[in-house]
Amino acid sequence: MGIGKQSKVLNKSQIEMVSQYLRSKRNGLRNETIFLLSVKSGLRSKEISQLQWKYVLKSDGETIDDYINLPNSSSKGKSGRIIPLHKSIRENLQLLLIEHKKYRSFDLNSSFIVRTERSPFTSSQSVVNMFQSWYRKLGLLGCSSHSGRRTFITETSKKISLVGGSLRDIQMMVGHSSLQTTQRYIESDSESQRKVVELI
Repeated sequence: MGIGKQSKVLNKSQIEMVSQYLRSKRNGLRNETIFLLSVKSGLRSKEISQLQWKYVLKSDGETIDDYINLPNSSSKGKSGRIIPLHKSIRENLQLLLIEHKKYRSFDLNSSFIVRTERSPFTSSQSVVNMFQSWYRKLGLLGCSSHSGRRTFITETSKKISLVGGSLRDIQMMVGHSSLQTTQRYIESDSESQRKVVELI
């Protein structure tokens, strides 16, 4: 979904609701991981579908790294980047790795993280369709595969100054070529605007 249509941002309770729903269904671990990669790492659908195990594993091939090392070839244009991994994603990936190693076709250097029961990989459109199906079933109107990315950008932009960072750091994490693009993703908050004026 393009910037002009602006997918809705998810709040904390909605994120929890989606996570619980996905974990309770078939392929729950995989599907929750897809969702978390969107909302906790800001990945695009294409990036989620193209994510390989070698991008998230430490050199021992057994342990999930603290970062996603996303190359340009798996991203949009030249927006490859290094993204810190949220602990909930690391935990899910560690469990998912155990499952994937049971497949005879599994290869640390070429296997994809998101696979189906019939295929060792999936398409970005399939990931988009998954998000649409989940949000529709949960009654989250106005949400799309881009909602997680918008949520990530909005939430990190609110907190980045608390750790000594800036919007430039958000821009780097989400792979935008310009800061203006990153700013257009951020949901405004009238209450925050009121509070900051009171601080002047």
